[in-house]
Amino acid sequence: MSKLMISVSGVRGIFGESITPEIAVKFASHFGIFCDRGKIIVGRDSRISGPEMFHAVSTGLISVGCDVVDLGIVSTPTVLLAVEESDAKGGISITASHNPAEWNAMKFVGENGMFLFPQEAQRFIDSLEEPIELADSGKLTQDTESTNRHIKKIMNISYLDIEKIKRKNFKVVIDSVNGAGGLISPQLLRDLGCEVIELNSEPTGIFAHTPEPLNKNLKQLEDAVAAHKADIGFATDPDVDRLAIVSENGKCIGEELSLLLAEKFILPKVKGDIVTNLSSSMASEDIAKEFGVKVHRTKVGEINVGKKMKEINSPVGGEGNGGIICPEVHYTRDAPAGMALILGYLAESEKTISRLTSEIPQYYFAKNKIKVAPDQLDSIMAKVPEIFADYKLDHTDGIKVIGDKYWIHLRKSGTEPIIRVYVESDSTEKSQELCRETIEKLVG
Repeated sequence: MSKLMISVSGVRGIFGESITPEIAVKFASHFGIFCDRGKIIVGRDSRISGPEMFHAVSTGLISVGCDVVDLGIVSTPTVLLAVEESDAKGGISITASHNPAEWNAMKFVGENGMFLFPQEAQRFIDSLEEPIELADSGKLTQDTESTNRHIKKIMNISYLDIEKIKRKNFKVVIDSVNGAGGLISPQLLRDLGCEVIELNSEPTGIFAHTPEPLNKNLKQLEDAVAAHKADIGFATDPDVDRLAIVSENGKCIGEELSLLLAEKFILPKVKGDIVTNLSSSMASEDIAKEFGVKVHRTKVGEINVGKKMKEINSPVGGEGNGGIICPEVHYTRDAPAGMALILGYLAESEKTISRLTSEIPQYYFAKNKIKVAPDQLDSIMAKVPEIFADYKLDHTDGIKVIGDKYWIHLRKSGTEPIIRVYVESDSTEKSQELCRETIEKLVG
């Protein structure tokens, strides 16, 4: 039996096992009370369990007096934007993001249109122990225009030359993996004057391939870009907040490059510091240096990046998993906004995507994990400062060991008894060797 995972980023599990309609009703009703029984906006991805989850969530909210606005199947960034631009007291995105099809989840959105800040999320989790007091029923209404408003907001990014993009008439292949992306990405691309070849656009929730937009899962997209001689290929995860790119040569360029390309495009236009998490590529530092700005590193997690961006008024940020945050749209990872930025960069540079990629300093990742008994996690992490006593250490999120043109990031998983080990250096061999040596030193 799978376990229900409750964390500051929401609640998730396998539908019918660890997450059920009863659990969804409970969490939703508590969230409605947490939001002062105000209006709550709800959207979902395309998963087969989505309608059941939606009915449970709306029942829970309505029972404590919340008015519910149903967006239907929409991207997660569309839900956050809809909350931000309305008088709603909060929102719930029903999505298990890049998890397999049998999973579902609820992500909780604050009144500001951002996911709950960690301290707010903890306060909400603590409130789950309190009794539920029902109230006069709220009402349920539909909003069918949220995706169109999201597209319009992207088209209005101030430094985006829409006419220049349209004149290029780019040929683009888009793989939405039968998620919510099929309802926003092709439309946005057509509005940008692209010739669009669609893969897996039907939002059936029966994912055509493993839904995480990693290179190994995107062979169909690579083949389609090559066959159609397209200028670029885009892939998104089921809730459309992560963006992966395939070059005109029919090759994945790696999800790390999505944010780096956006930084290169935006910083000459809007000067300001970059924000990204501790596990994202150090190429951001090279790009920041080129434009005379700094990089601020946060804990892993979109909300930590978005919060810092808001604090320092950063023009671009995100995470190395293909998560681009464009504040002119809003402070959340947004794959459709990312597509528009990358096409803007292509149009203005007059270069191919593979050429633009080659201009970014190349670093190489190695990623692994140490599986241990839960009671050993802390003792293994305690060895890290001893083993790397001669290095600069960053304790913001786990421990990051910083060397010369390489780093090693070790952090405990929030959901399972493992320690994640991420390494980046200037060669594949070096990264793999550092990763292997680190694990040997810690558990050998």
